[in-house]
Amino acid sequence: MSGNGLGYNEQGGETTAAELGQEAAPTAAPSASSAFGLFSSDTKKNEDLKQMLESNKDSAKLDAMRRIVGVVAKGKNASELFPAVVKNVASKNIEIKKLVYVYLMRYAEEQQDLALLSISTFQRALKDPNQLIRASALRVLSSIRVPIIVPIMMLAIKEASSDLSPYVRKNAAHAIQKLYSLDPEQKEMLIEVIEKLLKDKSTLVAGSVVMAFEEVCPDRIDLIHKNYRKLCNLLVDVEEWGQIVIIHMLTRYARTQFESPWKEDVVMEEYNEKNFYESDEEQKEKDQKVKKLYAMDPDHRLLLRNTKPLLQSRNAAVVMAVAQLYWHLAPKSEAGIVSKSLVRLLRSNREVQYIVLQNIATMSIQRKGMFEPYLKSFYVRSTDPTMIKTLKLEILTNLANEASISTILREFQTYVKSQDKQFAAATIQAIGRCATNISEVTDTCLNGLVCLLSNRDEIVVAESVVVIKKLLQTQPAHHSEIIKHMAKLLDGITVPVARASILWLIGEYCERVPRIAPDVLRKMAKSFTNEDDLVKLQILNLGAKLYLTNSKQTKLLTQYVLNLGKYDQSYDIRDRTRFIRQLIVPNEKSGALSKYAKKIFLAQKPAPLLESPFKDRDHFQLGTLSHILNTKATGYLELSSWPEVAPDPSVRNVEVIEPTKEWTGLLGKAKKEKPTKQFYSEDEDEDESASSSDTESKSGSESEKDKEEGSSMESSGSSSSEESSDSEMDSKEGGAKKKSETSEESDSDDTEKKTKMISKGKRTSRSSESGSSSTEESSSGSESESDSESDSGLKKPENATSNKVSAPVFVPMETHELLHRMSGKGLAVHYHFSRQPCIYGDQMVSVQVTLTNTTDQKIENIHIGEKKLPAGMKMHVFNPIESLEPEGSITVSVGIDFCDSTQTASFQLCTKDNHFNVSIQPSVGELLLPVTMSEKDFMKEQGMLAGMNETSTTITVAPQNSTPSVIIQKVVKAANLGVVPSGQDNIHRFAAKTVHSGSLMLVTVELKESSTAQLIINTEKTVIGSVLLRELKPVLSQG
Repeated sequence: MSGNGLGYNEQGGETTAAELGQEAAPTAAPSASSAFGLFSSDTKKNEDLKQMLESNKDSAKLDAMRRIVGVVAKGKNASELFPAVVKNVASKNIEIKKLVYVYLMRYAEEQQDLALLSISTFQRALKDPNQLIRASALRVLSSIRVPIIVPIMMLAIKEASSDLSPYVRKNAAHAIQKLYSLDPEQKEMLIEVIEKLLKDKSTLVAGSVVMAFEEVCPDRIDLIHKNYRKLCNLLVDVEEWGQIVIIHMLTRYARTQFESPWKEDVVMEEYNEKNFYESDEEQKEKDQKVKKLYAMDPDHRLLLRNTKPLLQSRNAAVVMAVAQLYWHLAPKSEAGIVSKSLVRLLRSNREVQYIVLQNIATMSIQRKGMFEPYLKSFYVRSTDPTMIKTLKLEILTNLANEASISTILREFQTYVKSQDKQFAAATIQAIGRCATNISEVTDTCLNGLVCLLSNRDEIVVAESVVVIKKLLQTQPAHHSEIIKHMAKLLDGITVPVARASILWLIGEYCERVPRIAPDVLRKMAKSFTNEDDLVKLQILNLGAKLYLTNSKQTKLLTQYVLNLGKYDQSYDIRDRTRFIRQLIVPNEKSGALSKYAKKIFLAQKPAPLLESPFKDRDHFQLGTLSHILNTKATGYLELSSWPEVAPDPSVRNVEVIEPTKEWTGLLGKAKKEKPTKQFYSEDEDEDESASSSDTESKSGSESEKDKEEGSSMESSGSSSSEESSDSEMDSKEGGAKKKSETSEESDSDDTEKKTKMISKGKRTSRSSESGSSSTEESSSGSESESDSESDSGLKKPENATSNKVSAPVFVPMETHELLHRMSGKGLAVHYHFSRQPCIYGDQMVSVQVTLTNTTDQKIENIHIGEKKLPAGMKMHVFNPIESLEPEGSITVSVGIDFCDSTQTASFQLCTKDNHFNVSIQPSVGELLLPVTMSEKDFMKEQGMLAGMNETSTTITVAPQNSTPSVIIQKVVKAANLGVVPSGQDNIHRFAAKTVHSGSLMLVTVELKESSTAQLIINTEKTVIGSVLLRELKPVLSQG
């Protein structure tokens, strides 16, 4: 960044003088100005930024916003610029608007009052054409944590959840969690949105909505049933963060819906113990029964199969999530596949290693076999931090067995010499655990620990004493020499725990060392007042035990020690002294307990269990914070136990139904059957079809003429197969099927009859559907025009002879939603205007309707039911569809006579079980058909349609819209107009006729100087003309 940029990066008073000096130095002269810059405040710099933000130039605003975002990115405070920035939220420049929203997302929560002033702008931005702006507006809105705007946020989230952009829907899922934390009372409404978003097929949305589900309603497991298979299949393509969330949720789900895969192992073990005396035949029969007890649910297998590839993920958290899923859900024989991936993660940084090793430590306690092949991966490195060393030591101890113990003990011998005393002490404890777990090496470990008693390091000696004490409790009879050796070390050891352990051992086994024990008590009595409380308690215990076993030598010594304890400063010592005195020294006040003093003090003590600290962690879900802390953390969701009987699997629609080709076949048959309904034979049709396809490649008037004469036969044949014709046409068409249609289609029948009468003499089969559609209209020629003449009453007869319908210049691929899959209970319907002459009638607009079955069940008997059409409007419906397969789709054609108006055609779309009210509303540009016209004819017609039939306006044309190609492209995209050749570069002419009445529609765009243009429309349908003018004006003016 330049020197100026550095200056702008400093914000109000937050930086130190040194920082200011460093950043001011490049921009200032190395003299007085530099010194001045050192002490100057940032106020002026911020003022400059504010002026730039208030500038009329977008370039200055953009530069200021870039600098401000740079400041925010560095972690510096830019909140005081909030009022100046928020003013630009309504900027028309998309780049400025994006940066403003980046800033607002950072500071909206801090500056809530100022953000509330612009809330109407945020609401408008939710309908911005740019998906990034819509998403950013929603994020800012959800960051304003003020209860008063909860209804606005709720409405915004609902709208965003239906957005066409998956990025916006993803942000809607994020906003759900924010709104729930702000107002938990909105839970029910938010659950409806979550249910809707869970059905979303976009991988971008999946992770976010599952996170919202986990936050808002993790107990509503019923919402997952129908989305379970989809989530499993999408899992591989979801982003890594989403994969982690989904895997954890599916782990909880699976534990409630499937039987335990470990059940078979349990039953087999019990059975093997009880069947020792059974015959071979009985054994086989029972064996078969046992094996039939468990069969994995296909959905359970689907989850395991689809998560397995994620073990190769580069993200450690994803691998860890899959590992915990296999640990909690997979059969024990399959869980081993995660071990290699977990060992791979040990090459990561120390934080990742720590988490992975914590989980491996828990796993290795129950299933040693999983990690035994990777034993060397857990050897401690000198560079490992203590926390990693301790965990590796724990795992090595868990994995130790008869085969590997010698190798592990050699490692431990090296670890004991480590300079890290905490690690060395942990190693000694590990040796003790190995000695208790593997009886073959107990003596070896004990001898090794005794050798450590001569170590110079006090901590090592103390830890060895503690561990030896625990080991000796297992077999004290054989180790009296070790006790004597430890008694000799007592004078040199100063660590209280170690001294207390030696005293406990001597007191517990005083009968085995009768000569040494009294002498030890004598020495301890001398130093009693200087000992630690822990050691004092053990001296008192030692005195009590010796008093009971060897009172002749120790009676007076014990009384001396008890007198010292009686006046000790610690009340624990005083209490213990009074208790022991009453128990072992008989007097008049002694109770019945004194008789049992020997049994109480010298009772056989059970040997201590040396257990892993990770033993009790397995009741927490692996990979969770609760497992790491070994305590239940806030928000932790416990894994439920496996159900005894699995719930009904049909709720998940387990059966996979592939999209069938039945409809394709039916459509193919229909196409093949078409020629059989025609007058000529199939062979002739094929020959003529080939010749006509050659003809299509020609240009000029000859090919146009061929088009006019061709395919009238095909169009009439298809018409006669779908609507009722009179008897005369039936005989000529070779007895085509008669189908009774509603009264609304009778008018279009008359028109088609005239068309067929004109075209029956010249028939040529055409293979192109678009060719047949366009030629039907043109071949009808003057006849259809004479029909429209009677409708309008104003049409000039000469118009009909000079204007021919041409192919559309542009056919938009944009579809409109007729019925949403949610509203249609799985039936999704979209439509678009084909801009071709309708095969059902000259006065009808052709609408292509696409029906899609998004459910996993057939949808039967799809048809159009009751029509609610305005007066004069007619509609030709499609034939009922018997059934639509799951995930199947079919496109049908509908003809609607809108009577040259933009009124809505409302009707009912029905299935076997449901009725849906839908409506189609055309834009005025779809009510036209393009016509071919010369410039001379255009000028003549325009002259006749002057005066009241002319509508015009002046518009400011955007610079990028001023070229001829762009103007033509934008006009024909907005309306179905034909391009008229023009001899002038600055004038563009377009011609069309209305579908219903055939009235001419002439459009002229004349470019003027200074980026202005005059838009003129000539038509006798003045209402349609003014509407078209209103629609074309923004098309040409906007960028």
